[in-house]
Amino acid sequence: MNAPIPNSLSPVSTVSVPDAINLALGRPLMMPRVTFVVPTLNEAKNLPWLLPRIPAWAHEVIIVDGRSTDDTVAVARGLREDVKVVMEPRRGKGAALQAGFRAATGDIIVMIDADGSMIPEEAIVFVGALIAGADLVKGSRFLQGAGTDDMSLFRMLGNWGLTMLVRMLYGGSFSDLCYGYMAFWTKHVPTLNCDCDGFEIETLINVRALKNELNIVEVASFEAPRISGLSNLRAIPDGWRVLKTILREKVRSPVSLVAYGYP
Repeated sequence: MNAPIPNSLSPVSTVSVPDAINLALGRPLMMPRVTFVVPTLNEAKNLPWLLPRIPAWAHEVIIVDGRSTDDTVAVARGLREDVKVVMEPRRGKGAALQAGFRAATGDIIVMIDADGSMIPEEAIVFVGALIAGADLVKGSRFLQGAGTDDMSLFRMLGNWGLTMLVRMLYGGSFSDLCYGYMAFWTKHVPTLNCDCDGFEIETLINVRALKNELNIVEVASFEAPRISGLSNLRAIPDGWRVLKTILREKVRSPVSLVAYGYP
């Protein structure tokens, strides 16, 4: 099921709004290069829906695979001659995304799942919010105009509890913590410093963005059911990993950018 592209924007951090762009500078504004990072594990039946719908303005599409036992890589190359395939032997979504971040050459990274649950056409809303001044944009299934057809009541309650915990410990006003449709400027990869291998990477990114006072915006997003295959998400074990990540990050210091050569 597909839904209309939502257009709700919701700021979730307390960082001040950046100054307006001076359009009288006399030079054209350049469209940033956008890299789509797509972690895959046996998604050969889903990629024919996803890859042709990734916008033509994408700078590059990176498929991160390495443990698929079907024809995921061959299907990806058949659908897009320009696709970049990164083979990642480590297990887990977090490991795959880390590899994709390292391989990205665009100014912006868009994280999107391969199972057909995330609508590629929504990416323009994420990119637009970044161009307007956000550092990181995250999708939410619980804003006006959003929704989900792929979330059990048990998972919804768990997500709500974890979201409220992050709001209590870190501030901000997230409405949806455990959703992986996100976009951010590539220059913030060192700040986010992703160092986990599992599904908790989405929470880790959100928490570290809050801790480092990045300008975060939520946009409404619709989550459709997976097209084919079974989800690798395990509600209780992965929820436990998310909870441990939230608590562990509370006692860790924000990333020092000096170590990465930033002033």
